Amino acid sequence: MSEYFDDSLYETSEQKEAPTEQMPQMPSQKKHKKSGAGKAVALVLVCALVSGCMGVGGAFLGSSLVRQGQPETVLSDGVSTVMKGVRETSVLQIQQIDSSKTLSAAEVYAANVNSTVGIVTSAVTTNFWGQRTTSAAAGSGFLFTDDGYILTNYHVVQGADSVTVSTYDGTKYDAKIIGFDESNDVAVLKIDAEGLTPVVIGNSDQLNVGDSVVAIGNPLGELTFSLTSGTVSALDREVTMSSGISMELIQTDCAINSGNSGGALFNMHGEVVGITNAKYSGSSGSGASIDNIAFAIPINDVYSIVTSIIEKGYIEKPYIGVSVLDVSDETQKYGLPKGASVQTVTDDGPAKAAGLQVNDIITKVDDTEITGSSDLVKTIGQCKPGQEITLTVYRQGQTLELKVTVARKVQDSKPEQQTVQQQTQSSNGYSGQIPNFPGFFGFGF
Repeated sequence: MSEYFDDSLYETSEQKEAPTEQMPQMPSQKKHKKSGAGKAVALVLVCALVSGCMGVGGAFLGSSLVRQGQPETVLSDGVSTVMKGVRETSVLQIQQIDSSKTLSAAEVYAANVNSTVGIVTSAVTTNFWGQRTTSAAAGSGFLFTDDGYILTNYHVVQGADSVTVSTYDGTKYDAKIIGFDESNDVAVLKIDAEGLTPVVIGNSDQLNVGDSVVAIGNPLGELTFSLTSGTVSALDREVTMSSGISMELIQTDCAINSGNSGGALFNMHGEVVGITNAKYSGSSGSGASIDNIAFAIPINDVYSIVTSIIEKGYIEKPYIGVSVLDVSDETQKYGLPKGASVQTVTDDGPAKAAGLQVNDIITKVDDTEITGSSDLVKTIGQCKPGQEITLTVYRQGQTLELKVTVARKVQDSKPEQQTVQQQTQSSNGYSGQIPNFPGFFGFGF
C-alpha cells in the first residue's frame, strides 16, 4: 500500500487538520510511460478535511454494495407477506443548448458559478478505545438537473452520515446520496429544490491537448467558488491506484487543491468536460516541488452511469466474465505478445461459453488492438449488452478468434452497509487506505 500526503496544506488558527487524501500511484502516459527513479511524489484525491477527528488518527467510512429491493416472503400464521422494494428514480429530459460560442474565462464563470455547489460531509466513527469521533470533509459538486440532482466524487461522500450542499447565493440544503459508482469515483446527490440552473454537459471526446479549460470549486473547503484556469496537458492519462485499479483521466495544469474534488472542469464553451478528482503532491528526487499536475474524470466515461443511477436506481455495465492483467515486459522477452492476460474466467459467463481459458492473452477486440488490461477494460466498457464481439487470442503459440456475446451486469448503486477504514498520521501528512474500487474497473468484467 503506497503512502500519500499533501505538504502544501496548512493549519489555521482554529487548528483545522490537513486534508486526509486518497492516494493512487503515479500515472503513466498510455502505452509508453515509466516514472523516473527517486521521485518522492504522491497523487492525492482532492477532498479536504474541514474539522478535526478526535482520538488516535481520524477515521473514514467505506461502503459496500448490497442489492436492494429483492422480494422477500415472510410466513406467519399461514399468511404470506411479500416485501416489495421502492427506490427513488426520475426521468431525465434532455434539452439541447447552443454552446457554439467561445467564451472568456469570466463568461464561463458567470454562466456556471450558480451551478456550482460546495459540499460538506460529516461521519461519526468509533476509535480504538471505543470513543465516538466526528470528522467533517469538504468537496465540490455541480448541478446536473434543474430539480436538484448533483454530481460529485464518490470519495467526497464516502461513508458520510450527513451531507450539506451550499449554493453560490448562500442557501444550504440537506442532501441525500442517491447512488454512486465507486469504481469510477462518481456519486449522485439530490436536494429538495426546483428551478435551479444546471450545467451544460459537453463531449470530453472532443478535447485536444492544448485546449483551454477552467475549474470551479472550493479549494481547502474555505476559498469557496474559486476559478482556476489552464490547459489540457494530456488525454487518456492512465492512472493506476495502489490497489491495481486503473482509470484514464484528463490531465490539466489548472490549479487544483484539496476541496476541489467533485467540481466541474469546463471547456471554453461553458460545457462540463470533466470532474476534478486528483492532483500530484510532493517533490521530485532533486527536491523541486511538483505543481499544477491535476486530473479529471472525462464526463463521457460517467454520463451513462449517472443517468442510470437517476433513472433506474442501479447501474448497468457490459460484462464478459473475466479478470485480466498486463503481459509484463519481462514475459514479452520470451516471445509472448502484448495484451491482456486472462487470470480468471467466470463460470457461466459469456467468455467461458465462448471458450476463453486462463492464461490466454487477448490481443484484439474486433479491430481494436489490445496492448494491456486497461485497453481491454475501456474497449469492453464501450460495448452494449447483447453485442457480439470477436476476441483475438494468443494461446500456446496459436492465434484464435473467439465470438463473445456481451452480457449485462447490474450493480446496485446505493450503500446499505458501511465499513471502517482506519486513517493514521505520518510524518509527511496522512497515510492510509485508498478507496476499495471493486468491479468493472478492477480489471474484472
